[in-house]
Amino acid sequence: MSLRRRRVAVVFRLAIVISVLAGIVLTAIGPTTVTGLLPYFTIQSNVAVGIFAGYAAWRAWQDRPEPPSALKGAVTLYITITGVVYHLVLANPASPFAMPQPDRTLPDALGNQFLHTVVPLLAVADWALFDRRGRLRPRYAAWWLAFPLGYLGFALLRGLVVDRYPYPFIDAGELGYAGVAVSAVFFAAAFWLLGLLFVAVDRTLGRRARAAHPAAQHAAAAPAAPSTAPARGAPATAPTSDAARPDATALP
Repeated sequence: MSLRRRRVAVVFRLAIVISVLAGIVLTAIGPTTVTGLLPYFTIQSNVAVGIFAGYAAWRAWQDRPEPPSALKGAVTLYITITGVVYHLVLANPASPFAMPQPDRTLPDALGNQFLHTVVPLLAVADWALFDRRGRLRPRYAAWWLAFPLGYLGFALLRGLVVDRYPYPFIDAGELGYAGVAVSAVFFAAAFWLLGLLFVAVDRTLGRRARAAHPAAQHAAAAPAAPSTAPARGAPATAPTSDAARPDATALP
């Protein structure tokens, strides 16, 4: 990554960190406390992407290699899930799992948009602009489901204790565990397909990058030709003429 590109990446990632902090602080100013926010996937995914962006910004500033693409893909997928589920499921009046949207104060409304819109867009843009291409594999899409499935288990266990669930599509009190299982299968399949979409985009961009610079890649892959020039300081050897070469068939 060039110096100019590294500087842009650092600024971009610091913007993600600031947006995450602003979203959490502004939301906590409202009726919800910080501890009350922690059980939500929204907060956990935002914290994860904020920590990762700060770490990636530090590595870019130090001119160190980018963090592993599989890890960045996972974090980007989780924050994308946050944005997509909020806008298409929770805040969509046509959705069967739409949540009532309260009258928010200005700080609370701004914090909500930071967490569900601004940070997901910035994270996806950072992944598209600065991540190394062609490193994701289709099997990663299945591996990335580990955190959402782990979160499902956490939410259900917590619901047994406090009798409250963070999202209506995993509300065992309303849907029953059979209904939650149906929702879990549907959302897991959707998240898996979304992960495969990330892999497909990564591979497509990787092929385009290789096609745009075939000469440079061929030069990097081709072995260096052996040098025929004499070493520096070595005496030059005069070529032997045909007359000076011994001939086994010549008469004495």
